[in-house]
Amino acid sequence: MNVMVIAAHPDFHQSRANKALIQELKKHADMDIHVRDLYLEYPDWQIEVEKEQRMLLQYDRIVLQFPFYWYSCPPLLKKWFDDVLTFGWAFGPGGKKLLGKEFMIATTTGGTEACYRSGGENMYTISELLRPIERTLTKCNGTFLPAFVMYNVMQATDTELAHAAEKYAEVIKAPREALTH
Repeated sequence: MNVMVIAAHPDFHQSRANKALIQELKKHADMDIHVRDLYLEYPDWQIEVEKEQRMLLQYDRIVLQFPFYWYSCPPLLKKWFDDVLTFGWAFGPGGKKLLGKEFMIATTTGGTEACYRSGGENMYTISELLRPIERTLTKCNGTFLPAFVMYNVMQATDTELAHAAEKYAEVIKAPREALTH
């Protein structure tokens, strides 16, 4: 299985957690994982739609990695959804290009896992809060896999970040059956 990770962090160099995740993936040269930095590729926000669509077709699994803030993804990733996942290509009549593709979210939060539960500080589980992205991808005929979430990243030690990053590398290459039970 080949995997593309689309990292979308507006200030990647300041992110200990997202940087740890990407650095871990780079250690696994034997894994067929292609990592891209959306903000580095499109500093002018002019997304090359056809290029992005061609790239999506080349991979079995697409991982969207981003910091979770204001209950959503960073704005450039949202623009990427709007520009790339077009009517007639990704959804609607004839829009079956992503049929069979697996999608996964890998996100980091400043809050603890307890903050993301029903009745917790954020009132909802992380799965509930990610539902609009999940529905976008399933509307585009993709298979949505369980999210990989790193909680409490602001307080995490370097050792904790490294351990979580090792788990991340395992999870994104795991067979779908192992992720969905």
